[in-house]
Amino acid sequence: MNQKISKLSEAIAPLRQELLQHPLYTKLDTHTSLQLFMEQHTYAVWDFMSLLKALQRGLTCVTLPWVPTGSPSTRRLINEIVLGEESDIDSNNIPASHFELYIQAMEGLGAETKPILDFVANISKGQEITSSFDLNKVNSETKEFVDFTFRIIEAGKLHEIAAVFTFGREDLIPDMFIEIVKGMENKEGVSTSRLIYYLERHIEIDGGEHGPLSLQMIDELCGDDAVKWEEATSVSSQALKMRINLWNGILKQIDKN
Repeated sequence: MNQKISKLSEAIAPLRQELLQHPLYTKLDTHTSLQLFMEQHTYAVWDFMSLLKALQRGLTCVTLPWVPTGSPSTRRLINEIVLGEESDIDSNNIPASHFELYIQAMEGLGAETKPILDFVANISKGQEITSSFDLNKVNSETKEFVDFTFRIIEAGKLHEIAAVFTFGREDLIPDMFIEIVKGMENKEGVSTSRLIYYLERHIEIDGGEHGPLSLQMIDELCGDDAVKWEEATSVSSQALKMRINLWNGILKQIDKN
């Protein structure tokens, strides 16, 4: 890890620690609380793919006729990440995006998938994101989280999008959460196998492949531009604060129930 990446990581370390130690995780020890968590978190799993596709659109050629775009090394980086996130394999070796894997995990746990699937269906028909939310089913903090993501995308600064993608979203699943989920199958007799597969697959890819590739992508996008490094640090902090706010909203919902 080079000096600039290390400096950025140090700047956001307190927020990462706050997130990884969030009290929400200790509340996800019942079937109902886990369902409530997934029904909100699924929107963050979904909008992550738009961050990824914004990077692919900006760093590679996705129009016709094709022309070489950007640096070949950055093209390779983003296309490798797209391959893993948009067309990974499920536990039966059938291709699926990580969003689709998450929907499978929700179905396995009996979580309500209709709101997120209706939301995606409405967007596919051209409806605006803001008006596609079922506000009876989506917490205000969840909506704010998605709104922030698309503000960053619409601003169009690739180094900021890459920073939010890398530092605000990847590698933020504590071991404690996985152990809680594993224990729930014995405790409550619910099927958590699909969720465990999703979590372990996500950690395996982020840690072993996508994490290092993402850091390399940020380094190439920011280069020696001090302003870009400052902006990347700022949006990474904002992204972590939005994730903490998302977790706060789910925690309030669980406590209310």
